Amino acid sequence: MDDFSSKDDGKLAGIISYFTIVGWLIAYFALYQNNKTALASYQIRQTLLFHLVSMIVSYAAGALLFSPGASFSLTILWLVRVALFIIWVIGLIGAIGGQRKPMPLIGEPAQSVFSGI
Repeated sequence: MDDFSSKDDGKLAGIISYFTIVGWLIAYFALYQNNKTALASYQIRQTLLFHLVSMIVSYAAGALLFSPGASFSLTILWLVRVALFIIWVIGLIGAIGGQRKPMPLIGEPAQSVFSGI
């Protein structure tokens, strides 16, 4: 039986890292640690920042539910979430295509912030 990781160029780890923080953890610890490639490193760095930003937005939405002017704040947060979804789709398409294409607003900063990954 062939070893899967010897044939993988990091594309699978990159794709899996897009699907929730659990997917990121699976991609990082199960796929990336034993097969570090430039493509997987690139995708894992940008999805880590993406997931962190998404969690912060979710916590902010929860906090704003109980604040004055919540309807306006929630509208803004809804627009931010739509923007995050669009950014996520752009990144996922790049990962599926095996490209090191940066996610808008997140991709380039992630490469410098998480350069150790």
